[in-house]
Amino acid sequence: MHDKQHIASAFDRDLENIQALILKMGGLVEAAIIDGAQSLADRDIENAERVRRGDKVIDAIEEQLNEEAARVIAIRAPVSRDLRVILSVLRLAASLERIGDYAKNMAKRTSVLAELSPIEGSDAALKRMAREVQNMLKDTLDAFVRRDADLAAEVLQRDQDVDQMYNALFREFLTHMMEDPRAITACMHLHFIAKNIERMGDLVTNMAEQVIYLITGQMPDEDRPKGDNTSYVSSPE
Repeated sequence: MHDKQHIASAFDRDLENIQALILKMGGLVEAAIIDGAQSLADRDIENAERVRRGDKVIDAIEEQLNEEAARVIAIRAPVSRDLRVILSVLRLAASLERIGDYAKNMAKRTSVLAELSPIEGSDAALKRMAREVQNMLKDTLDAFVRRDADLAAEVLQRDQDVDQMYNALFREFLTHMMEDPRAITACMHLHFIAKNIERMGDLVTNMAEQVIYLITGQMPDEDRPKGDNTSYVSSPE
């Protein structure tokens, strides 16, 4: 009995370590979203460069998580719910890494946009969109820690708000481009950024679904409604 308790407590410590890593990674990704949007609004190239450098740290934590999870699976041979926790964490980490890449991409465009005339209202709208995605991510991570399926389900619904913000911005950019051909280059860059923030929202929503799966053992039944009706427009990564 003592050996079983020892194994159980060792596994619990492993899980706590893995959970601490995912929360550290999540905090860095949250900061990257906000700092990326702020550097864009301020045309702050130094801050943008910090976001780009910070992405390497995010990638390193994901690698550490993958190695730790592989070690735990090999040594502890977890089954059932315990295995589900580890696999869920790996999926959460993969989504966080991709969100970090989108934040880096947003920061990378700062230097280009700094050379172009600003588009009225776009910076505030993009910051608002990024803030909503960051709040969704924060709540998803809280839902993961607290094993709160209701909070995760609430995040699923809020993705529609991000989609609506994106649709409104898309229409505004089209209007600017039609009215003033000189605005086309800036609007194209801003549209790619808006699309990337919308994709971040989708990834956070995937994470929320994964949290629900972790807690209930089932993925949400209904297809979540999508509010992005501009999918015919392609945007490079």
